[in-house]
Amino acid sequence: MQRSRKRKQAQFLLQSPLPIKSPSKPRKLITGSDEKHSAEPYPDHLRPTPEETLIVRDDLLTLHGFPKEFVKYRRPSSESPSGDLNGREDDGLNEKESVLDGLVSVILSQNTTDTNSHKAFSSLKSAFPTWEEVLAAESKCVEDTIRCGGLAPTKTACIKNMLSCLLERKGKLCFEYLRDMSTEEIKSELSKYKGIGPKTVACVLMFQLQRDDFPVDTHIFHIAKSIGWVPEFADIKKTYVHLNKRIPNELKFDLNCLMFTHGKLCPQCSKRGSNRLKTKFPFESCPLLNYRKALICDSGEMLTKSGNG
Repeated sequence: MQRSRKRKQAQFLLQSPLPIKSPSKPRKLITGSDEKHSAEPYPDHLRPTPEETLIVRDDLLTLHGFPKEFVKYRRPSSESPSGDLNGREDDGLNEKESVLDGLVSVILSQNTTDTNSHKAFSSLKSAFPTWEEVLAAESKCVEDTIRCGGLAPTKTACIKNMLSCLLERKGKLCFEYLRDMSTEEIKSELSKYKGIGPKTVACVLMFQLQRDDFPVDTHIFHIAKSIGWVPEFADIKKTYVHLNKRIPNELKFDLNCLMFTHGKLCPQCSKRGSNRLKTKFPFESCPLLNYRKALICDSGEMLTKSGNG
């Protein structure tokens, strides 16, 4: 099975329209406000192809299984090989999470581990069962409850500012009205709140609102660059736009969750290298190894580089 998968990857890499090695500085494609609404920031970069995203999704799913922490957000319509859902319909996780709860969870997850962010959210909800209580509480009290998640003063200010603005604008602390808005309207609406950035919005879109979106965090950004899905000079904001244009909607959720999980577990694919985590993850089992080794020189000849990419 392993040899078959590697042969499939090698054949695909040889047949795929891989781009010529990117120059150190990109040519300017767009300027000013047009950049925000660009249909495609890297129109000459033809990866990933739909076929490639499907192969990577299936290989990562075979390696990791579907991450259990994301099962409750998974739509029944998500396409996946049968038998890999890890009890999606049997775990009793179908209860809908409020948009506001999800938004605060994403804020607390910034610059910390999953374990610490979950602890911070649980501590916050335990100390202040309602968001009205969070808004009314002294900032220092809120900071103390979420300190385990790091950056407590910054995150507290963001949460309390968001709650205050929401109450002023809507008269109640509830974001459920977003469910009836289009994706672009949601992005525009949430961008009005200080401290709510594009990645936070994208996570809320994909998880709480179950829209076809593909958030790009540091794990996914690093992997996307290392396997050639974006040019070498790509930045994270344009990578988000590029991948959302290139990845089929029906694969976005599964692929995003799997790439995020793989980026945390695989020492070779982790942004911080093999010192990131002391895991027993076998380097030879990484299904992205062949992609990471593949390079195209200016003449179009395939080269190989070291496993550290």
